[in-house]
Amino acid sequence: MTVDVQSLAIPDVKIIKPKKHGDHRGFFSEVYNKKIFSDHGIDLDFIQDNQSYSAQAGTLRGLHYQGGEFAQDKLVRCVRGRILDVAVDIRKASPTFGKWVSAEISAQEWNQILVPVGFAHAILTLEPDTEIIYKVTNYYAPTHDFGIRWNDPDLGIDWGMAESDVTLSDKDKTQPLFKDVVHWF
Repeated sequence: MTVDVQSLAIPDVKIIKPKKHGDHRGFFSEVYNKKIFSDHGIDLDFIQDNQSYSAQAGTLRGLHYQGGEFAQDKLVRCVRGRILDVAVDIRKASPTFGKWVSAEISAQEWNQILVPVGFAHAILTLEPDTEIIYKVTNYYAPTHDFGIRWNDPDLGIDWGMAESDVTLSDKDKTQPLFKDVVHWF
């Protein structure tokens, strides 16, 4: 497996691009290999795979995170369509606390994003019929599931889309503002 690993402006968030081998039949790609990831300094124990489908462009899921003993690292890839993936640093002692990074992840680019523990995470679909698959390092725990309001003016996230074009769950519409969050890392 050949893989290219690049850090974003917040270096703990990484873009990973596995090699894709194609011919007249299609392609093959080894999208995760524990040893090769470890060779690149990514030594995580993924325990669960999740898949999400969004019918409409403009579907926003987030900003979510799990706290305490159920905190999760996430390795996110898009297998159909395109997403804007956003990670907000919520590690209180971090020099980038309250800062965010984003990257476009797409089936066409065949890239992935690693969002480590200590970040609130969101995806915004940029095309209809978008599917993502992501690995996590811990199980879902409703009692440790937290969030931050996606359009918090103090964060100033550039979603590249008008608020009126964004589709949210009821839960995500009522998440607390960044300044009111009490569950930090």
